[in-house]
Amino acid sequence: MPSEGWTHCRHCGEPITDDCCAAGRPGFCCVGCEGAFKLVNGLGLDRYYERRCLDPETRALKPDTDPDAIPDYTPHVSEGAQPGEAAVHLLVEGLHCAACVWLIERLLTLQPGVTHARVNMTTRRLTLRWMPQDDRDDPATEDRGARRILDPVLAVGYRLVPYDPAALGRDTDRTEKALLRAMAVTGFAAGNVMLFSVSVWFGGDMGAVTRDLMHWLSALIALPAIAYGIRPFARSAVTALRAGRANMDVPITLAVLLAAGMSLWETARGGPHAYFDAAVMLLFFLLIGRYLDSRARGRARSAAEHLLALGSRSVTVIEPDGSARASRPERVAVGATVLVTPGERVGVDGTVASGVSDLDTSLITGESAPRRTGPGTRVFAGTLNLSAALRVTVDAVGERTLLAEIVRMMEAAEQGRARYVALADRVARLYAPVVHVLALGAFLGWWLGAGLPWQDALLIAAAVLIITCPCALALAVPVVQVIASGRLLRAGLFLKSATALERLREADTVVFDKTGTLTQGRLELCPGGPDAPGGGWGWTPDDLRLAAGLAANSRHPLARAIAAAAPGTPALPGVVEHPGAGLAWDGDSAGPVRLGSAAFCDAPADPDGEGGPELWLRRGPGTPVRFRFTDTVRTDAAAVVSALKARGMAVELLSGDRPATVAAVARAAGLDTWRAGQTPADKVARLAALRDQGRRVLMVGDGLNDAPALAAAHVSASPSSAVDVSQTAADVVFQGERLAPLLGALAVADRADRLVKQNFALAFSYNAITIPLALAGQVTPLIAAVAMSTSSLVVIGNAMRLSRREPVGLPAQEQAA
Repeated sequence: MPSEGWTHCRHCGEPITDDCCAAGRPGFCCVGCEGAFKLVNGLGLDRYYERRCLDPETRALKPDTDPDAIPDYTPHVSEGAQPGEAAVHLLVEGLHCAACVWLIERLLTLQPGVTHARVNMTTRRLTLRWMPQDDRDDPATEDRGARRILDPVLAVGYRLVPYDPAALGRDTDRTEKALLRAMAVTGFAAGNVMLFSVSVWFGGDMGAVTRDLMHWLSALIALPAIAYGIRPFARSAVTALRAGRANMDVPITLAVLLAAGMSLWETARGGPHAYFDAAVMLLFFLLIGRYLDSRARGRARSAAEHLLALGSRSVTVIEPDGSARASRPERVAVGATVLVTPGERVGVDGTVASGVSDLDTSLITGESAPRRTGPGTRVFAGTLNLSAALRVTVDAVGERTLLAEIVRMMEAAEQGRARYVALADRVARLYAPVVHVLALGAFLGWWLGAGLPWQDALLIAAAVLIITCPCALALAVPVVQVIASGRLLRAGLFLKSATALERLREADTVVFDKTGTLTQGRLELCPGGPDAPGGGWGWTPDDLRLAAGLAANSRHPLARAIAAAAPGTPALPGVVEHPGAGLAWDGDSAGPVRLGSAAFCDAPADPDGEGGPELWLRRGPGTPVRFRFTDTVRTDAAAVVSALKARGMAVELLSGDRPATVAAVARAAGLDTWRAGQTPADKVARLAALRDQGRRVLMVGDGLNDAPALAAAHVSASPSSAVDVSQTAADVVFQGERLAPLLGALAVADRADRLVKQNFALAFSYNAITIPLALAGQVTPLIAAVAMSTSSLVVIGNAMRLSRREPVGLPAQEQAA
């Protein structure tokens, strides 16, 4: 045996060859692994080797001996969140498990000057920030000590490359395609093998030769499909066993292989029974659940990438001599001047130096109306310039921007939610070891204790393993999830997370965002006339047609709302737009016509004190009229809020909009608790306070400013009209103009939870009855296979009840609709 009893490397886990032994490295496959092992132990981090779980599909931790294989990190070092701080974002290759995350973070935080080191297990993204050390880092080098800090991680064997979300997405796509192919193969095999099985079951006086032919045909189809489809479960089982633990995939793999092996043995010796159908059908259902889980994880994985993409576009820097150059946002110096053209997103945080425009800040603040921006106004990365060019003096770039802070909050929230363990996994931790101990005990008891031949004892142990195969247990959750996902999809909801149903059932508090969530997210013109809001300032149909003619020349959201209120009105020629102020036209016989702000039209500012978005129209010397706008509350908002309260749930509203606007929406929706002017950090802090009170919060929001809160909540939902980032961070996405699907999701979650628990009870009851019989030697493998299949069918049949019943809890008008 090579290397003094070691067959696999103590560091990377790869097999040790005879060449390694000849080189005099006991227990290691190469000098790099030996050095890495000594480094980890020398720093007192040897617990890593006890806790890690090596994934055979992931790159082995072999340190790179070729210096050219290590990329240059200099171009990727940027300014950190604090003055003088440096930062870098890298993708970790070779990340196996949570122990790897712990080791990397510990190796980095032990380095002098490091202020922050965080690895996101979901995205494999390493975020590192440090203060360069003058005594150790050469000021002449642009990497500011990055290589010195990263060397211990590289020496252990992890590969650090520039962070590329597209590469991560390609890895995810490959995994999902592999699962989809395995699911297609096992599904095809299950359908065809079942045809042969039915022929055997109902063949009447079928002769032995014909029966054996059916079994061989089943084997010809099932065995290749099983070999192909079992790989995800077998890899997981091997990984768990290498780490000295058991998961649900261990008994699943053993049971499927045992059923297939015994079926092949029975077929080869001309036996009457084979169990190919049960093995391949189980694989098919389990692969469905695994694929849905991978899809959910893939969508959650891209949340931070969507946020980062908003701030990654190049910006135009104005040099002191007046020339312009394009630059990456993080490369722009503080104090520089950046040009932001209409239709372009701001790439930095800064202060407007010159220019007047309107800024769409809805992604940051959630406020529906654009914000007038002029010299001295603060602007933030990710906001959209609507009207005119702005010159912005840069205050913060890269990690110091508000957008970067939102990303940090998002990733911290995702890390916290990742600790939630699904019910099936919690059950598996106890179930799997018990199953194996029972089978081993049956074999040893009958062979050594009762003196039965080992062949017969092994047959009894096989019957125990088959009858205790966690088919029903393994199907208890996936089948319910698949049926619940289909049921919700037909109701206009998309379930994205494998644990969302469990967390939905646990929610006892609902927190709504305002714009685009309780409201439609679209500004609409309020009615005019003397009796309309605003009294004598109300408009007439003639005023509307004139205003719509001017508004057709502008891209401003309020102008578009006026144009939409008078469809078909042609655009007036010669209209001049004054950015941040309004529109002017000199073609009216009564004199100059202006449409815009109160100051632009010489009108009284907020005459009735109600606030809210508005435009004024003045024709020559005449009295100005006001067009008021509102973001319409969803038609069923009040009914849904009432239904949520009837369920015993606390409901409140958090919004970044103005207090007067938020109060009006809260009244319309029947909400007593609301908070206005909430920043993304304020929303996360409020959710944290509710969590500290023991509340389980369902957050419902749609804007970029809601993304950290959606990730931080116990469970979250977002409308299909939301920005991509919010949909990505949410667990449930609902379609349509109504909020009623949320109640349907809660009702389905309640029923799904009951069905899952019923399925577990059925599975355990089945085991409680059949295991003693199997241990007593009263169950043959055939009876065990029949019992196993029956228990699976019972579980599936129980779960199917979810698809035959409508969800309850909808408002009466929704049920009628």
